Amino acid sequence: MRVADLQHRFVDTNGIRMHAVEAGVGPLVVLLHGFPESWFSWRHQLTALAAAGFHAVAPDQRGYGQTDRPAAIDAYSIFHLVGDVIGLVDALGEDQAVVVGHDWGAPVAWHTALFRPERLRGVVGLSVPFRPRGQRAPLAALRAALGDGFYQLYFQTPGVAEADLERDVRDTVRRVLYRASGDSPSIPDMLVRPGQGFLAGGLIPDRLPDWIDAADVDFYTGEFERTGFAGGLNWYRNIDRNWELTAPWQGATVAPPAAYMVGDRDVVYHFPGGQALIANLNAYVPRLRHNVVLKGCGHWIQQERAAEVNQVLIEFLRSL
Repeated sequence: MRVADLQHRFVDTNGIRMHAVEAGVGPLVVLLHGFPESWFSWRHQLTALAAAGFHAVAPDQRGYGQTDRPAAIDAYSIFHLVGDVIGLVDALGEDQAVVVGHDWGAPVAWHTALFRPERLRGVVGLSVPFRPRGQRAPLAALRAALGDGFYQLYFQTPGVAEADLERDVRDTVRRVLYRASGDSPSIPDMLVRPGQGFLAGGLIPDRLPDWIDAADVDFYTGEFERTGFAGGLNWYRNIDRNWELTAPWQGATVAPPAAYMVGDRDVVYHFPGGQALIANLNAYVPRLRHNVVLKGCGHWIQQERAAEVNQVLIEFLRSL
C-alpha cells in the first residue's frame, strides 16, 4: 500500500473536528504524533499495520494539520488531548484500542492509559517514557536542572517561538528533523542561548538522511506554512497546568499492557535522569512487555527505523 492510497476522514470529537488517516481492517490502533509533526510521521506504520491485520488510524492532533486549532492556550491541556483520543475511538465505533504515541503523543498515550485503562487493550510509548508525577511544578524543576535557556521554557511566551519557527518554515523543518536525528554529528543540548533563537547552531545537511526525502520535507513544510506552529507550541504552555490537573493521579501506575522504544541518540534519552527512568520503567508501568533501545537511532524513531519499530509494534499487538 502506498501513502497515496491511505484513506482520509473527519470525525467530531470532544468539541473539535479532527482529521485522521487510516488503513486496514481489524483491531484498532491509534497513532499519536509529536511536535512538530502530523499524521504523516506514521506513514510507514499505517501501511505495515494494515498489512498485518490491524485498523491503523493516525489523526492530526489538536492544533495540527487539518484538525481544529482552538485559539485559547488552556484548550490544550492533557484532559483535552486525552478527551480527543477517547472521542476518536468512540467516533470510530470501537470500545477499545491500542494507543501508540511518539514525542508529545507519548504522554497523551500514557495518560489515556492512566485515565481510562478500561478503554485500552495496550499502550506504546516511543521516545518519551511514562514519567511519574513529581512533587514540584515541572517548569521550576526544569529551570533548576537545566537553566532558563532550556527550550521548553523558551516556548512558554506566546509569539516568541512562533516568530522564530515561522520565519522560514522549510528551513525550520530541515533543521529540526536533522538536528534531533541519529544522523546529526552531535546530540543537541536543547538550550537556547541569550539573544539567539531555537534554531541557532542547527546544521542543514548537504544531503537529506536516507529516512526522509524532499517530498517528505515538502509535506511538512506545506502543513506548517498553512497552520503555523502556535497549536503545537500551546501544548508546552500547559506543562504546569497539566501537573496541577493530574494531582489525583499522584503515585498511580499505568495498568494496561505496554511497550516502549527509544533511540540511544535521542535527546530524550540524554535528559538528566532519563536513562535511569527508562531502565526502571517497569516500576511505573508494571505490565511492560518491551523496553527497547535502538543503537544509533535519534528522536524520529518511527521514521528513522521504520522496519524495527514496525516489528516490535506488530509483535506487541499480536501478543494482546
